[in-house]
Amino acid sequence: MTGSQDAARSHANKRIAVILLGGVAGVAIGLAGVYGIGRLTGNAAVEAACKPAVETTRRMAPLARGEVAAVTVASTPKRLPALAFKAADGAGKSLADWHGRTVLLNLWATWCVPCRKEMPALDALQGKLGGPQFEVVAINIDTRDAEKPKTWLKEVGVQRLAYYADDSAKVFQDLKAIGKAFGMPTTLIVDPAGCELATLAGPAEWASDDAIGLIRAALPK
Repeated sequence: MTGSQDAARSHANKRIAVILLGGVAGVAIGLAGVYGIGRLTGNAAVEAACKPAVETTRRMAPLARGEVAAVTVASTPKRLPALAFKAADGAGKSLADWHGRTVLLNLWATWCVPCRKEMPALDALQGKLGGPQFEVVAINIDTRDAEKPKTWLKEVGVQRLAYYADDSAKVFQDLKAIGKAFGMPTTLIVDPAGCELATLAGPAEWASDDAIGLIRAALPK
C-alpha cells in the first residue's frame, strides 16, 4: 500500500469517528429533550445535597462488622422521601424535622418479635449518644390498637425514646417503594441532610461497642 493510500484511509477513519461521536452526542441531546432539562438539574441538586454523605460512608464502611456486620453502608448516598408520621401527641412529623441531625430511623411493631427484642438496645443507644447531633427515631407501625405499643414500651422499661407512630404503615410502604424496606424491623441511618448512609433489614444489637462505633462514624466531624 502506498503512502497516499495510507493517508486517505487514515483520513476516512477520522471522518467515521467524528460521525459516530456526533451521533452519540445527538442521542444524548435527544434524551435530554425527552426527559427534560429540569429533571436532570433536579438530580444534580440531590447529588450535591448528598455529597458530604460520601465521605461519611467511607468512614462507616470498615466499621460495619461484628454485631452490625449485616448493615449495608450506602455506596451512593441518596436523599430519602419525606416520610410522614406522628408524635405521641398526634402532631404531624416528617424526616425533615430532623434536618441538621444524624438519625437512626427504625420501623417496629409489637407483632414483630425481633423488633421487640431490639427495642431495649435502641433505648440504650439513645441514652449513650442521643443529643443535639443524633437521635434514635423509632416509628411504630401497629395498625390496630394505638395504645398497645405505648403500654408495651412502658412494661419493658423503654424510657429514653420519644414515641412516634404511623398507624397506616405508609412510612413502610414509602421505603419499600424505593427498595429500602423488605420486612421488620427496618433500620436506616440518615445524615443531617436527609441522605441515606446505611440500611439494615432485621435486628441488631444497637447498644454494642460495634454499633456505637458505627454511629459515631456517622456523626458530622
